[in-house]
Amino acid sequence: MKIILVRESGDSKAIRLSRRLAVAGLFVGLLGVAATSNYLYAYLTTDQVDSRVIEQWRQRLAAQDARVHEIESRSAAESEAVGRQLAQMQARLWRMEALGARVAEVAEIDAGEFSFNTPAPQGGPTSSTEKILQWPDLRASLDELAYAIRNRETELEILESLLVDQEYREAVELTGRPVKWGWTSSPYGKRVDPISGKMGWHAGVDFAGRDGSEVIAIASGVVVYAGPRSGFGKMVEINHGDGYVTRYAHHKAVGVEVGDIVKKGETVGSMGSSGRSTGPHVHFEVLRNGRHVDPARYVARRRT
Repeated sequence: MKIILVRESGDSKAIRLSRRLAVAGLFVGLLGVAATSNYLYAYLTTDQVDSRVIEQWRQRLAAQDARVHEIESRSAAESEAVGRQLAQMQARLWRMEALGARVAEVAEIDAGEFSFNTPAPQGGPTSSTEKILQWPDLRASLDELAYAIRNRETELEILESLLVDQEYREAVELTGRPVKWGWTSSPYGKRVDPISGKMGWHAGVDFAGRDGSEVIAIASGVVVYAGPRSGFGKMVEINHGDGYVTRYAHHKAVGVEVGDIVKKGETVGSMGSSGRSTGPHVHFEVLRNGRHVDPARYVARRRT
């Protein structure tokens, strides 16, 4: 077998190879080509497989990351919702404590017997069935507690309203005598006038007592007159609402002013003998819708 080699200068040279050597060289060349092809195929195939696997993992990681972000967002939203619910419940509990304290005060409940300012005493042995509250159970328990708190708050408001109304009715109800100490010296109705000696009409009840002793309001109300008036001397007039007015006359000194709010049993002046009077006493009148009524019916009532 002859092989011709051509140089860069253009000259050529012929080499003769034996048939066996030529076949061996050709075989070696074919082996090299086959090895190179296998290597390239394996390389390209392996690279493609790795790319697909990597892409799949990337997609899985992206999906998991999105799922984690969704869970975090949901947890944050649920935590904020629970936080707002707890804040509302705390505000309602504070209001319930204030309402409860007010109800206890109005109802005159002994502070040592029942108190809204201290936690309720609780206790007991542990249970074998105890377990950590799961999130759905916790939410359900919070919803039930919030519902119960709203109901109790409404009930306390109604109870407070009833008690306050009762307290108000008791405060404005005309009961008792206008003096802490003294006696009835002249009743309501017809009588012989102690100064003129003539038969006349006495529109109130007189209570005699010590000069300067306290004269008190028989019900809560607003002072509408405080000062001298012809025949009455120094007088106090109180409007109690619902058409009721009381008058306290012949004071030595008046202890209130027009516009003052007085409570039942509060001192409005001191007993004296100002005006048309024969001695220290308080002339007490009750008017209903502008007409005089017998004060005895209110004096006889038991003071609360």
